[in-house]
Amino acid sequence: MPMSTRTATHATSRQTALALGLALGLGSALPASADEPMAADDTGKRAPQGEHTLKRAQLVSLIEQGRQELAPDFNGFLTQVAERNSQDTAVRAAIEQYQAGETLEGDAFVNIYRLLGVYNRLQYGDDVQALLKEMVAIPTAKVGEKPQFENPEIARFGELIKARAEAFGLTFRNVDNRVFEVELEGTGDDVFGILTHGDVVPAGEEGWTLDDGTHLDPFAMTEIDGKLYGRGTEDDKASIAAALYAMKSLKENEVPLKRTIRLMIETTEETGGDGFKYYKARNDLPEYNIVLDSGYPAITAENGFGTIDAHFPLTPKAGEASSDQAVDALPTITNFQGGLATNQIPERSTATLHAADAAGAKALSHKLETLGSRYVKEHGQDFSVASEVEGEEVSVTVTGKSAHSSAPANGVNPVTRLAGLLATSGIDFHDNAYEDAIHYLNDNYGLDYHGKQLGIAYSHDFMGPLKVTPTFFAREDDALRVAVNVRAPAGEKSPEELSQTIQDKLSAYASEQGMDMTLNVEIRDWMLRDPSGAWLQTLLNIFGDTTGMKAEPRSSAGSTTAKLLPNAINFGPSMPSETYTGHTSEEFKRVDNLMLDIQMFTEMMARIGNQDSLK
Repeated sequence: MPMSTRTATHATSRQTALALGLALGLGSALPASADEPMAADDTGKRAPQGEHTLKRAQLVSLIEQGRQELAPDFNGFLTQVAERNSQDTAVRAAIEQYQAGETLEGDAFVNIYRLLGVYNRLQYGDDVQALLKEMVAIPTAKVGEKPQFENPEIARFGELIKARAEAFGLTFRNVDNRVFEVELEGTGDDVFGILTHGDVVPAGEEGWTLDDGTHLDPFAMTEIDGKLYGRGTEDDKASIAAALYAMKSLKENEVPLKRTIRLMIETTEETGGDGFKYYKARNDLPEYNIVLDSGYPAITAENGFGTIDAHFPLTPKAGEASSDQAVDALPTITNFQGGLATNQIPERSTATLHAADAAGAKALSHKLETLGSRYVKEHGQDFSVASEVEGEEVSVTVTGKSAHSSAPANGVNPVTRLAGLLATSGIDFHDNAYEDAIHYLNDNYGLDYHGKQLGIAYSHDFMGPLKVTPTFFAREDDALRVAVNVRAPAGEKSPEELSQTIQDKLSAYASEQGMDMTLNVEIRDWMLRDPSGAWLQTLLNIFGDTTGMKAEPRSSAGSTTAKLLPNAINFGPSMPSETYTGHTSEEFKRVDNLMLDIQMFTEMMARIGNQDSLK
């Protein structure tokens, strides 16, 4: 079957997927070689350069060989590797040591458990995809005001994790539907933590439509051209599936572990992290932790996450009618909808305008179509404006491109563009809360997402620029809520000082404009960790040797629960230089990247689980 053919399920034939190069990853989308050797080890604080460890080119060859004929167990696979690569004395010697039951050290240890990662992806790649499909089918987004620990879908997701963990011989614990904990026990008292999350952002009731017109159900994982589409595939359910199978592989192959591996699956990461705060208050946390919720090679710095929340009361102004009435001949903005969550840029935003009569509605629609065409040309031509008339109502929709709010450059924000179109249209709208809100957006943010228009822009040498992105505009009870997502790097001002500066500027603006607006600004602290230590060097070594890519610590505008853990950094799952698709209306996980996750998570757990010191 050609890869352009669409199927509603993941590929069921391991041989077919591998033959097409989708499951290889190493052979299809990565550079040819690594330019810099990475220092890492499993026997001490610092390590030799690993001159005799398996590198990318050899790993690609081993995967090619394994897809032709895969042994039924890891020991048989090692025998195959030794026979097929007899000229590699270091690898052959490591295999002989392992099969003789000798203690592995240094490069021999690295080589054996790097091979276990290769075998795991070949053996369980299809099974990981099948588990991911089951996970995606459970819609774990927050619904209304009900807390996640009362969400039946969260409970159902926990039952799925429990069933797999126990089937794999792992220990499962449900911490009151806040965190699902899975452990692989080691021989010592030390515990190494791995944190990820099972909740997702909303996907929209209308489903997803790709650029070619293909319509997708976000909760029915669909493979198209080597991409697994579905809500949570990139963020963060693929990481859970890969991590569980890495733990299974270590368990069934009796990998000796000095420290216990604890996988913690959070259920409220997308809505503030209250679940993990609950867990943290009642449990001792591991001293060292990895979070699987950002990017490779290793994320050691994260921007502070914040929200600028403005509310405009929907009450009649003095001497005027209510906001959902047209007065005299003036058109009235009666509704504005944009966004499903404050941490995602939506794909479209729609406003409803009320005219005095049907003829006025047609004239208003025609004018907005003309103005919209001009506005699109003036602002990049990467979005569209459409209007529809029904009686006295005009519906105006701006369609842009959805993106994670931490990466506004990857999207085209329809909320700010619709507000900008209406605010600069020259149309004399009836004075109400909606009109105040669109001017508030256009005057203080516009199409800029670095805070320049607000006068707060700054940048950090390692962490990058401040990001200020309007993401949510909707009626909530008796007020309009306009939420602006903030991603703040370290700067001269503390998060509290930056919050106060924004509060003062916007309060002064509202006062000058005579707007009835309440405001709340909160920005949490950023994370900037020391990019050193033996455990970090191990992660960089795994990534660099496996992919051939440059392996250096990076910063992220994203904000994860790494901030809530001691000595925590992110290791995956997003690949450098690839556009992150989490939170978008075309979220997908590449099959080749998923195979790399399985491979690298397996090696990571084996090596970190046995490294003498992580400092």
